[in-house]
Amino acid sequence: MRHHKILFSGPVGAGKTTAIASISDHAPVLTEAKARDSTRLIKERTTVAMDYGVMELEGGEKVHLYGTPGQPRFDFMWDILAEGGLGIVLLIDNSAADAMHRLDRFLRVFDEVIERTSLVVGVTKMDVSATLTLADYVDRLDAAGVRAPVLEVDARERRDVALLVEALLYSIDPGLDVDDVA
Repeated sequence: MRHHKILFSGPVGAGKTTAIASISDHAPVLTEAKARDSTRLIKERTTVAMDYGVMELEGGEKVHLYGTPGQPRFDFMWDILAEGGLGIVLLIDNSAADAMHRLDRFLRVFDEVIERTSLVVGVTKMDVSATLTLADYVDRLDAAGVRAPVLEVDARERRDVALLVEALLYSIDPGLDVDDVA
């Protein structure tokens, strides 16, 4: 039986905890605490160590899902959690005024991981703000020399998150039968 690891990362409020909860086949392990810094302006609780969930694939294979905290003060966890991963699902909140800056920051932080694995970008909250389009994100990735699928997602919807995971797995192995994921 094979086990795989995928990292969910992105800034505070992008939907990492929600995405893992929506796709995990078991109740996820969450390390949330009451937000006490500027994060409290965005949400009441925040991830302080990691989120963890498991997707079970046909044939007994498992995909372990690790979500990073979004705050830079917990960035020491980012490298730890990225170790041994197949790739990164990077979530970006499109309603954030500095969404492109946030994308750039996470591309820089994970540049070495992205170089040796795969990346897919999920853009959340496009229904809240459509100022930036998916094409804007693709153009920004191209300018950074990064080729990755970019998808609009609602982190609350299992099917949307499953599409992100499928896109990531397919970018790793184009011959993969991704029907096993959903």
